[in-house]
Amino acid sequence: MADDDLNQHHPWSHTWLGTDRFLARRLARPAARFLAIEAASGILLLAATVIALIWANSPWKDSYASFLNAEIIFDAGPVGFQLTLHEFVNDALMAFFFFVVGLEIKRELVKGELRDRKAAALPIIAALGGMIVPALIYFAFNAGTDASQGWGIPMATDIAFAVGVVALLGNRVPVALKLFLLSLAVADDLGAIAVIAIFYSKSMSFVWLGAAIALLVLVWLMRRRRIWYGPLYLAIGVVVWYCMLKSGVHATVAGVAMGFLTPTDALRPDLDSEAIADRLENQSELSAADVAAASFLIKESVPVGERLVDRMLPWTSYVIIPIFALCNAGILLTSESVRAAAGSAVTWGVALGLVVGKTVGVFGAATIAIAIGIARRPRGATNLHLLGIAMAAGVGFTVSLFVTELAFTNPLFTEEAKVGVLVASAVAGLLAALVLSLAAKRSSAAELAIEAAENAELFDVIPDSALLPKSPK
Repeated sequence: MADDDLNQHHPWSHTWLGTDRFLARRLARPAARFLAIEAASGILLLAATVIALIWANSPWKDSYASFLNAEIIFDAGPVGFQLTLHEFVNDALMAFFFFVVGLEIKRELVKGELRDRKAAALPIIAALGGMIVPALIYFAFNAGTDASQGWGIPMATDIAFAVGVVALLGNRVPVALKLFLLSLAVADDLGAIAVIAIFYSKSMSFVWLGAAIALLVLVWLMRRRRIWYGPLYLAIGVVVWYCMLKSGVHATVAGVAMGFLTPTDALRPDLDSEAIADRLENQSELSAADVAAASFLIKESVPVGERLVDRMLPWTSYVIIPIFALCNAGILLTSESVRAAAGSAVTWGVALGLVVGKTVGVFGAATIAIAIGIARRPRGATNLHLLGIAMAAGVGFTVSLFVTELAFTNPLFTEEAKVGVLVASAVAGLLAALVLSLAAKRSSAAELAIEAAENAELFDVIPDSALLPKSPK
């Protein structure tokens, strides 16, 4: 029999995963349960980072370098590219990650927390503070030097790690505060995308850029004309990515643009999927055409953007981002390199930008916005909660490492910045967990004090005679 916790109505219960076979019982189902954990993506990201660091500093470190420099060649006559594996991960696989980011940003802007001005004000203002202050701190350390272009590195928040830190605390963090962190990360991602597109693009080819824009306009027109054939959009998206790659604008911008153009409304929002299913259930015989038609109608009663996020988020969270960490977090740590990083303005600018700059920027901007009345405090959140979330925003990791690769051509600066990102992300995560745990304890203590006060008030209004034991008759 299958495990008791495996729902008999789950699709898996009728597949190999639901059987009593050894691998299904001992490996597959535990893996499925792990991937269902909210913090699973952060755990995999951390594991990939540890593997990269061990590999890069092991006796097999040359194989790590060979792994990153393996060439991927595509040659189709007049078009083609030649990228190392490292470049392919950063330029191609990360385009899928930013496509999902684009989908999530659009969903938040159209239907989520960022739709309502009052609700959106707090995460947007906090995100702006969390981008400006870290950049200024970095620039204060590196102004006038060749490393000054790294100011964008400490501006980013890693949503997987930050949410993972908060998820590990479970119900001790108010739900409204988790939504605030998600909205903050989305607004932060939007700012990071703008910085990458504007400030970290190479010398541009306007011919290729024009071709990419023309194709994006074609996608918009196809959507307006209700052309609804997924493979066609996929093919155009690949060509848009190639044009962006050749244009000098970073290729991941193609993913974001395609995400923004994806519909957030269903093709048939008027349909009731349950009614369609009931109609099928009442038919004595079903043909393949009936099932296909019903499947299409049920599918199109859900927005395509939601369906794509549901399908692609596991791939980006559990595959692409860990692969990115494996290819970018492998820093050679020798006594000389550690000493150099400890005395480097780049390392300190990045580290303090993330740990101090994010905390001061996010918390300061949020508390000011709440104090002057242009934003609402998340329900159930205290200033200590907000401080903990601001510290969690200092976990920069994925996007910070990504910007590091774009910002520097000097490998020494790249290595020093990565040391700063790794150290700062670890420190920020630990501080956030400690402060949020303390905030949860204080909130619990405050709730108990309020309950005690309410009970005391209740006793005050009860006559003393009612509290005395009654004499037996």
